[in-house]
Amino acid sequence: MEGDNSHVEMKLSSDMDEEVGENGVGEHHNSNGKPYVVQKLGHTPKNLCYFASGTLLIFIIGILIGYMSHGEKNVAPVCASSISLIENNVPHETGAAPLMDWDDVKSLLAQKFTAAKIEQAFSDFSQASHRAGSPEDEKLGNRVLQRFKEYGMNTWTDEHFIKVQDPPTSGYNKIVFRNMSEERPKGFLSYSGNGSVTGAVLYAHYGQEVDFRALRDKNINMNGRVMLVRAGKISFAEKVANAAKMNASAVLIYPDQADYKINNNTELYGHVHMGSGDPYTPGFPSFNHTQFPPVVSSGLPRILAQTITRGIGTRILRQLRGQNWPEDWEGYYRLGDESDTITVEVNNVLAEKKIHNVFGVIKGFVDSDRYVVIGAQRDAWGPGFASSTVGTSVLVELARSISDMVKNDGFKPRRSIVFASWSAGEYGSVGATEWLEGYLSSLNMKAFSYINLDGIVTGRNGFKVAGSPLMHSLIENTLKEVKNKEMLLFNEFAKSNWELNILEPMQLDSAAYPFLAFSGIPSISFRFTTDNSDYKYFGTLEDTLENLNMATSSQVPQLAETAGRFAGHIVLRLVHDHLLQMDVMKYYKIIRSDVFKINGKVKEVLQMQPQLLPKALTVQWLISASGSYSRAARSLQVDIQNSDLEDIEMCRLINDRIMAVEKNFLSPYVSPRESPFRHILVGSGPHTLKALIKHLDALKINNPEADAELFRNQFALATWAIQGCANSLAGDIWSLDNNI
Repeated sequence: MEGDNSHVEMKLSSDMDEEVGENGVGEHHNSNGKPYVVQKLGHTPKNLCYFASGTLLIFIIGILIGYMSHGEKNVAPVCASSISLIENNVPHETGAAPLMDWDDVKSLLAQKFTAAKIEQAFSDFSQASHRAGSPEDEKLGNRVLQRFKEYGMNTWTDEHFIKVQDPPTSGYNKIVFRNMSEERPKGFLSYSGNGSVTGAVLYAHYGQEVDFRALRDKNINMNGRVMLVRAGKISFAEKVANAAKMNASAVLIYPDQADYKINNNTELYGHVHMGSGDPYTPGFPSFNHTQFPPVVSSGLPRILAQTITRGIGTRILRQLRGQNWPEDWEGYYRLGDESDTITVEVNNVLAEKKIHNVFGVIKGFVDSDRYVVIGAQRDAWGPGFASSTVGTSVLVELARSISDMVKNDGFKPRRSIVFASWSAGEYGSVGATEWLEGYLSSLNMKAFSYINLDGIVTGRNGFKVAGSPLMHSLIENTLKEVKNKEMLLFNEFAKSNWELNILEPMQLDSAAYPFLAFSGIPSISFRFTTDNSDYKYFGTLEDTLENLNMATSSQVPQLAETAGRFAGHIVLRLVHDHLLQMDVMKYYKIIRSDVFKINGKVKEVLQMQPQLLPKALTVQWLISASGSYSRAARSLQVDIQNSDLEDIEMCRLINDRIMAVEKNFLSPYVSPRESPFRHILVGSGPHTLKALIKHLDALKINNPEADAELFRNQFALATWAIQGCANSLAGDIWSLDNNI
């Protein structure tokens, strides 16, 4: 600026000389040959006028130059700016602005994502058989990859070599009840123990923990028994794990007529790994070039497990003797006694398979290194129309619709969207979990959410959502925006209490669960359902379009459109807004509730079993950690209210603090091999707050399985995990709450 002003001043002096010369006094020397001096100009009114005019002109030009220079240096200071400076201060269009109005974003998605397009995708991605690792599975993966490329997305694939159990290639699995004819079921449970056992049958209802407690209350000996349980309520893996705790020798699972309106001879397929991913590489990825030592997951059962048809299960039940069922168990059968012997033989084979995950990405225009992941499994035991075809079709159509919005309609997401097609989902979310294990360090602070599209249409008159508490507010807002036909989802299904009527706990067998409980990434899984019950054809070879049409009154494309728009709204909202729509206070309510229960139960144990816990044991530090989290969460809310949302760096810092919450609830003190789902609030294992509550119940009755020292250790680690999360949420190290 000084150089510019100097130039202006020099030019003005020259002009003044010319003007003065025209009036007879402009010569540099007077008639006497003496040098011309400025003071002489100041003695005339005209010269004073010229001088004042020149000074004013200099002042005005200086202001204009300064304004223009300042404007050039501040072209891209805000989140919504469309301009940034690159080399040599050349303006560059970033594409981040002008920010498209949210109503326009919703309208564009509604125009492009239609039931007619989804119905066409159904025919493109339907397959009679596409088991994981098969040529048909690979063919479907290549088709998804080709679509992503056609939409102009950056694409890549992820290859894994996994070990799975398949039914015997030669021979068979079999059961023999008493001395009756031998049964050879075709269905199977992957990852079962192999061998042959003989024991007495014991009916155990759904195989839940409460069911086994009811049997224990009847003083029934469960050692070495073969448990006969109904499918439903919980996963196959949880049923087998619960039976193993009772020292059972085997588990038979059948579909009861009260739960499954299917044929008597319909076979069931599934897995019994109490975890997710390849159980032979627990905690690390199944890449071909890795040299990990031979190790197996702690979630692999040691007992035998086999599915049987409804016809076989009913025939066994009708012949059982022994005590009557507990009163609250529906039915009219007996439990079985020591004379009801059965032989179970399982001969599954371990096989290595190569699987591919397929990805496409729409890159963001501001924070391209932050992304939401939306995915669906591609494989199935049989046709798998509800389990995989609908989800894959919706995934591809959302990719097409949003890509078109970016290319042709001016929508510019701030953050990136990753579309993922997983393989080996039927074996326990293997493809998704192996990806998480392979890139966990990269994903920790990059992926801020996962949206699961598996099984999103299984009925028509119910709607259920399972998700991270961080996303509950976003879920509620989306329910109030998306319509099913002419009625908002919120008005149709929430009734008086949406959390009671729509929200449900996330299940272990959901592909969203490892994202949430293993990787600490906020996740959502949802579905249309009928009467809030499970779809009867999951895990069978009868999961076809025809059967799904029967369950939905032939409304599959229309329901898939609504489900896809629900997922699409959540994805687009997460990449549209300056700040992530996640409510960190939701977790405080859960922490406060669990801490309240622990406090009361510790007092009960100290009163009823004072010899088990030291009198000095206090819950004060856990209460303090809970308070620290509350204060940190409220502090973040204040920072959001007081911050300038147009400040790029401020937006990023706040979003990073929000993203860290879920990850910091993963206990750093447990092994991913022993307890892969390390989340202390929604995970599973002895490190969780819910496990601490159960442990206190066992201590209260002096259960021999209770361990006071183990409880005290887990209690201390859980306390510090909560405090550590509060510290991270508080932000800078000098902002920490050091009361603990």
